[in-house]
Amino acid sequence: MLGLTLWALGYPEQAVAASAKALADARGSGHVVAIGIALFWIAFLEAAFGASPPHDPTHVDEATAHCAERLRMYEPWARCNQGILFSSRGDPQRSIEVMEAAIATATEFNAELLRPIHLGHLAGAHARMGDPKVGLGLLDEALIAVENTQERMFEAELFRLRGELLMGMEKSSEAEAEFERALTVARGQQARMWELRAAVSLARLRGNQGRQFEARGILTAVFGWFTEGFDTPDLNAAKALLEELG
Repeated sequence: MLGLTLWALGYPEQAVAASAKALADARGSGHVVAIGIALFWIAFLEAAFGASPPHDPTHVDEATAHCAERLRMYEPWARCNQGILFSSRGDPQRSIEVMEAAIATATEFNAELLRPIHLGHLAGAHARMGDPKVGLGLLDEALIAVENTQERMFEAELFRLRGELLMGMEKSSEAEAEFERALTVARGQQARMWELRAAVSLARLRGNQGRQFEARGILTAVFGWFTEGFDTPDLNAAKALLEELG
């Protein structure tokens, strides 16, 4: 859990190190439940939070296998990690099938934990399949779940994803409002990583509008805060956009 917190706060290298230490300690204990929990959360960090580049090795399959055998309540959440990875690796149809089945199983368990983030990733998979309206409906459902459960660790990302889907539907003004809201939520939580993603989305919108100077200012202000993790997918994307903006 420390790893997840550090990632959102903008310390990706420390986040990965904390999660790796948790897993090493769990393996050292030999306690199968502790190992399963540590495996699940490091896989969650890699897949759901995007700590690993899409085609790098992850703990996702090992976590799913362990949970299926030893920690059944975590299995549907672990399968959601698999589904998220399928989408990021270019197979959104398989992602949808896996995630919908896993979310249905979690619902049978009455397990509301992580529902907002899972619905958010499912929305992204539908968008990749060319179904942005379905995606928007899922994001609305996710935001309702946020209010019902007060699980807000992915709230800024849900607004940003709404903006991305609206951008794909050529609704720039509505998308801009969602990106601004994502920035506001992220700043209120001091969640620098989510702030960076929202800034990238808003800067890309501004750049497409021919407002490169303004776009660069938005992104530079956030990117300049970071002191580590420059080889992570998020910071690489931000750096590439800054170079593109000139």
